Amino acid sequence: MKSINHCFDKVKKDCFDFISSQETKSDKFKNKERMIKSFLIPISYWISKKTHKNKTLIIGLAGGQGSGKTTISSIISLILKKYFKLNVFKVSIDDFYKTRRDRKLLSKKKHPLLMTRGVPGTHDIELMLDFFKKVKSKKFKNFKIPKFNKAIDDRYSRTNWYKIKSKPDIVIFEGWCVGARAQTAKQLKKPINSLEKAYDQNSKWRSHVNNQLKTKYNILFKQLDGLLYLKAKNFNLLRSWRLKQERKLWLQTKNKKNLKIMKSDDVKKFMQTYQRITERMFKDTPKHCSIILNLNDKHQISKIK
Repeated sequence: MKSINHCFDKVKKDCFDFISSQETKSDKFKNKERMIKSFLIPISYWISKKTHKNKTLIIGLAGGQGSGKTTISSIISLILKKYFKLNVFKVSIDDFYKTRRDRKLLSKKKHPLLMTRGVPGTHDIELMLDFFKKVKSKKFKNFKIPKFNKAIDDRYSRTNWYKIKSKPDIVIFEGWCVGARAQTAKQLKKPINSLEKAYDQNSKWRSHVNNQLKTKYNILFKQLDGLLYLKAKNFNLLRSWRLKQERKLWLQTKNKKNLKIMKSDDVKKFMQTYQRITERMFKDTPKHCSIILNLNDKHQISKIK
């Protein structure tokens, strides 16, 4: 307990500063001290013990849309840097989305729903595999990786991409479908929501997405050295959290010209593209992840396992 308190004293200012930067007037974090002390510092100790000299550790962090992946991964990253003096690089699977142009081509070639970013098949897998290879290389050379701008639904220009100048001790790789596994052909047959019923009657879209999970994404996720899973109670909760997230994005974006920020109905439709894999992950991911972070109705970590 003494070491946890010592760690907390060293990191609390940075952590609280980050949290306040994420808050809005109507949306304040509750129980932040408990979250850091009881859950995120112990997880940081667990991660630090897994590190090896000259070998990059890749930790996945998964959780449904709006579950708080960016906040949790940012605080863990802060603790690992500040207290454990580790070189941490944090990135989202979202940054590896295919460009709007590439998704447009994909939607014409495979299925119209693939224009919508999110599901497996809409990321640039080769780029992610190349990224993992480069951070793990013994002959490290600095390089750039893309940065995605959700407000315009496309990549930032290359001048704004992430620059990785030194070999990271740890990469935190977060994303809603990180670690997801494929379903059986039988499980794919029945549509699970109105979007699948209306736009994917012959199950061509969900079969393509599932095949991506079975093949390319399976290869990618096998490279993870550990997986943290933020588990919400149900999909309805995630939907309400995601709506709140979209409102926050609107408030935080100063230049509102050409924005692709979604209205309430758009968010609900958008989330239906995520529903099948998210609900599968509720059941499946706790069986194979390293740590489960259970979230309560108030969007707080209630316990870890």
